[in-house]
Amino acid sequence: MTGLSHLLLEFEYIFLWVMLYSFLGWVYESIVVSIQERRPINRGFLMGPICPIYGVGAVGGALALSQLHNPVALFLVGALLASVLEYLTSWVMEKLFDARWWDYSQFRFNINGRVCLLGAVIFGVFAVVVVRWTQPLVVTFTDRVPVPAVHAIAGVVFLLLAVDLAVTLAGMKGFMERVERFGQIAAEYGVAARRTARRTVDEYASKAGESINAGRQAVGAAVSDATRTLAAGPQVPLSRLRDRAAELFTAQQRRMLNAFPEFTSFDHRELIDQLREILNPNRRGRGKGK
Repeated sequence: MTGLSHLLLEFEYIFLWVMLYSFLGWVYESIVVSIQERRPINRGFLMGPICPIYGVGAVGGALALSQLHNPVALFLVGALLASVLEYLTSWVMEKLFDARWWDYSQFRFNINGRVCLLGAVIFGVFAVVVVRWTQPLVVTFTDRVPVPAVHAIAGVVFLLLAVDLAVTLAGMKGFMERVERFGQIAAEYGVAARRTARRTVDEYASKAGESINAGRQAVGAAVSDATRTLAAGPQVPLSRLRDRAAELFTAQQRRMLNAFPEFTSFDHRELIDQLREILNPNRRGRGKGK
């Protein structure tokens, strides 16, 4: 095997390790957030079952900290490096998409809501487990896979990842513009509802002015209609607004709102919260974590 072929094989091993830990990270995130939200959550930025931040962090830590044998030092350095990676990832994604994907502001000892002490502790524990136990087993297993199979698997997984990334980015394109359009549509529905209410009031006022007897009947009818309107009236425009929102946003954008309960925008925070409530009326409320 030539030096170039050996280098390519090493890159393929690293890539497959990243994908393995990305999948395990997706499983962990999906379970945690699903429990918090009390409903199934397909976690992750990409459509596939992976969270790349876990793969990059785990493999990067395993390679960088493999010579660190003291478990306390491994825990502390792993927690620090993982927190730096999470902070940078949050900052980069915010700049790319003009949105905050997760928020730890409700946790004590957080830094700008991007990282928190609890998360650092969890990452520190993961660092010890991965470096001392998991990664040696993974290396032993992958070394037993025939080299041609490694080439084939790495090629297929890389192609799937590239397609997934392209589809995800295309699906998220123009998201904030659609949020603004949703705000305009919601405002139009609100104006229409107010106009309908105003016409109803004017009609009853007109009837009440005809005679005392008609006025009494009008007041009684107004109270009855008002009760029915408060009980059932808003459901019609809300249902229509939900349909319009489903048409306006792509499947990827709707999935992202569902997968990231803390996803928000500084310029459209309240509007995105309203959109999330309309698209997912049975959700518990804002979740925690990523």
